[in-house]
Amino acid sequence: MNEYLAGLTTETINPATRSIDECTTEEMLALLNREDAKVPAAVSEEIPRIAQAVDMIHSRLADGGRLFYIGAGTSGRLGVLDASECPPTFGVEPELIQGHIAGGDVALRTAVEGFEDLAEEGIALVERCGITARDAVVGISASGSAAFVIASLRKAGELGAATIGVVNNRNSRLAEVCQVTIAPVVGPEVIMGSTRLKSGSAQKLVLNMLTTSVMVKLGKTYDNLMVDLKATNAKLRDRAVRIITAACGAGETEAAHALAEAGGSCKLAILMLVTGLDASAGQKLLDETKGMLKQAIRKHQGVTAPQD
Repeated sequence: MNEYLAGLTTETINPATRSIDECTTEEMLALLNREDAKVPAAVSEEIPRIAQAVDMIHSRLADGGRLFYIGAGTSGRLGVLDASECPPTFGVEPELIQGHIAGGDVALRTAVEGFEDLAEEGIALVERCGITARDAVVGISASGSAAFVIASLRKAGELGAATIGVVNNRNSRLAEVCQVTIAPVVGPEVIMGSTRLKSGSAQKLVLNMLTTSVMVKLGKTYDNLMVDLKATNAKLRDRAVRIITAACGAGETEAAHALAEAGGSCKLAILMLVTGLDASAGQKLLDETKGMLKQAIRKHQGVTAPQD
């Protein structure tokens, strides 16, 4: 028996759910719900480490770098999910935030479990992606033992990339190769070792926090409005018009007209309505402020931004 794996919190038996197979349906669901309720508290304890990771990732992306999620099994799928949601949500290019799973894209639908043990494949992935010191790499592994993920992080670190681990156990092997380790320990799973449950939920919350916070710091929002979305279908055009009206008080018709003039760019449409600039001048101002809408408005108005 592997002593490392046997000692993991994620591999222990949960005494509170030992007789789950004798429960009624409602009792079973109540058990699941009570255990799930422990997840946010575990994530909350990791906020100082999450903050460190956000600042590391932000500094890399602000300097032209990229973010890579690398994981295996459930952890890998969650990384791919979070990465794939960033382009439609924040209007970024798909290459900026990438998710990679052991076994390749086929592993998103069909388990390719043996790949997580192949360290050489993790190293090869880093090399194929061309990861450099400008990038940030987040390795995700509930147990913190996946050789594929550990080797990826070690290689990325050797190349100078920022290295961050997301695990669900303390003192994991993955932590040894990371500059920052985020470890929300959620306790034994409802079903022993089924880390798609509480561990997966905690990982999902952490990944949401990482990318959302980084995107906010990069100016992808205006207040809490998602202003960098690209209005590429009817639903998103309707959402963009509502965002524009909320941001600057324009009427629906005026907002829709500005959105069309801005080529579907919600952020540019808001700037045009607030400042009176045309699309060309507005885009020039946004370029000068690296896409930071509030900074662009303040610069046009001659207002000094508040100091942190």
